[in-house]
Amino acid sequence: MADGIEIAVRVTPRASRDAFAAGTGEHFAARLAAPPVEGAANAALVPLVAGAFGVPKRAVTLIAGDTARLKRLRVAGDPAALEDIAHRLYGGPHDG
Repeated sequence: MADGIEIAVRVTPRASRDAFAAGTGEHFAARLAAPPVEGAANAALVPLVAGAFGVPKRAVTLIAGDTARLKRLRVAGDPAALEDIAHRLYGGPHDG
C-alpha cells in the first residue's frame, strides 16, 4: 500500500476501559467500553487506533467488519513509520 497500512483488530465491546494491544499473530486486540450497538464500538475504535498510531482520527478508516468482532482498518500515513509503530505495539512483525 503506497500511503498507509492495513491492520486487523479483534474488538471486545463492553470492557471496563478502552485498551489497544497485541492480540494473536493475525490481529491486534481492542477492548472498548462502548457497547456494540448503533456503531458505538466502531466509533470508539477509530480514536483508539489513531491514538495508538499517533495519527489523526481522519487517517483511520474501517474497511471491513462493520458488524463483526474482527475488523480491518486502514491507517493512512507513511507506511514505514506505521509499520515501525505496529512492530513496537505488537512486539514483532505484523502484516495485518
